Amino acid sequence: MSEIIRLRKGLDINLKGAPASDIVSVQNDGLFALVPDNFTGVVPKVVVKENDHVLAGQVLFLDKNVPEIKFVSPVSGQVVAINRGARRKVLSVVVKSDGKQESVKFAAKSVQSLTVQDILSSILEAGLFAFVRQRPYDIIANPNDAPREIFVSAFDSNPLAPDFETVLKGHELEFQIGLSALSKIARTNLGISWKQTSQALTAAKNVDIYTFRGAHPAGNVGVQINHINPVNKGEVVWTIAPQHVIMIGSLFNNGSVDFSQIISVAGSCISKPSYAKVIMGAQLGSIVKDSLALTGKEHIRLINGNVLTGSKANTEDFLNVFANCVTAIPEGDDVNEFMGWIMPRFKMFSTSRASMGWLKGLFCKKGYDIDARVKGSERHMIMSGEYDRVFPMDIYPEYLVKAMITGNIDKMEAYGIYEVAPEDFALCEFVDSSKLELQRIVRESLDKLRAEMA
Repeated sequence: MSEIIRLRKGLDINLKGAPASDIVSVQNDGLFALVPDNFTGVVPKVVVKENDHVLAGQVLFLDKNVPEIKFVSPVSGQVVAINRGARRKVLSVVVKSDGKQESVKFAAKSVQSLTVQDILSSILEAGLFAFVRQRPYDIIANPNDAPREIFVSAFDSNPLAPDFETVLKGHELEFQIGLSALSKIARTNLGISWKQTSQALTAAKNVDIYTFRGAHPAGNVGVQINHINPVNKGEVVWTIAPQHVIMIGSLFNNGSVDFSQIISVAGSCISKPSYAKVIMGAQLGSIVKDSLALTGKEHIRLINGNVLTGSKANTEDFLNVFANCVTAIPEGDDVNEFMGWIMPRFKMFSTSRASMGWLKGLFCKKGYDIDARVKGSERHMIMSGEYDRVFPMDIYPEYLVKAMITGNIDKMEAYGIYEVAPEDFALCEFVDSSKLELQRIVRESLDKLRAEMA
């Protein structure tokens, strides 16, 4: 039986536009790309040229610092662009799919008969190690570091995120094989939600199962690490998303990697919210082509990811390989409110009783239609305890943020910076009356700390 961990802090944001249970397939004959910036901590070295023909699973670029880590094409086709920015920084490697999805073949292997080094070598060769992240620093892991543990969160509590049980259907065997492979590398912990009933999750083998009950961010792997076994200075743990665990299982079971994934296409500006089966790195325009609301497209915020941690995007951008949803909400730049903040605003979502909008939360079942407005400018940080009310980790978030802003490394270490990632502060950023860009502050502080410790 799994251990049940109850979280008392957090906040669920009920938004309109939740995906229906049907799964729509997206055509795979367009443009696809790998964006090095998606892989935090990696310095890319491109090994292909424009007009080269590549197979799915063939290497596009390596990590200069750790050449064993390969980043591979999700589709077969022709390399049509290697986009660079300032100082020749690689922005993206774009492949035009030929629609055939011919892939590099590997030998199917029995996980039980493999050594740790065999498993690592297979994952590295197939380009799947690029999806393994580490704490501290929330960067792509180094295969030469022996992790203390590996953590997998099998549910996403972010607004409008896909239900992993829907994603898992038909892939239960590959998911278990992936978990078994990871468990041979290090002790593996599987975090599940108390609402999940799939036997592939509740009775998973070769892992320690922990059941979480509580509001968002219960599904964040950082929150789960903090409650299971926190990261101390000098320790390294690995994390991996459950869909990437399925890819690892497919590698060992079938001898090939299936780079398709199921995401949610959701939000109040999506005409028919649903699940979509797409290939990793697809262009967003092909995913939302017929789904964006028919009117007012110039006032729609398209988000590459979820509303809390995703990035502002347009239809020419490419799906972040770590994103499991594409979201569209109102931009809000065409809204003119009579008397502004003085009005009671009964329809506005609010976490504070200073606004009358909190009353709607007592009765709202259909969800809120929240737009992308910040509703205020950045101002001085006030120690009001508002972060602590939604931050279910054994950390003082306000003190840690102040240490980050001032660049005090000793205090950052004392307050637990090794345990956190930008996504852990997304909810704090949402409720922050000071309008600070907390996720940017956390990312910059982690990068600074990593540079100092290098």
